Amino acid sequence: MTPQTAFRRFSDATARHAGRPAAFLLAVLVVVVWALTGPLFHFGDTWQLVINTGTTIITFLMVFLIQSTQNRDSAALQIKLDELICSSRAHNALLALEELDERELELIRNHYARLAEAARSDLAKFEEAIEDVRQAGRR
Repeated sequence: MTPQTAFRRFSDATARHAGRPAAFLLAVLVVVVWALTGPLFHFGDTWQLVINTGTTIITFLMVFLIQSTQNRDSAALQIKLDELICSSRAHNALLALEELDERELELIRNHYARLAEAARSDLAKFEEAIEDVRQAGRR
């Protein structure tokens, strides 16, 4: 097994387990035990440092593991969307949009927003026409 495969499996498993209720309950339990030991350690600086250091290290490491999983999921989703675009009547120019810069993406988004607004306007006119026909039939 390559190091990349081992890391992928580890990050997938970690992300999967960290998102479960049991992981949350374990974290709550750790905080409760830490809080209950406060009087034992006179709520001292070392007592506070334990929770601060522990949570900081766990958060730091989890960011990288979850980001790795998220990057892979996003790439897989992008490939699936590209396949749907290729297999439909959609413009193949929409493939690999994630490679464009922010300005280009905004121009394309505005184009589709205008198309959506025109479609809603056409739909509203169509609905008005149907309502006129219904009203005329009731008279």
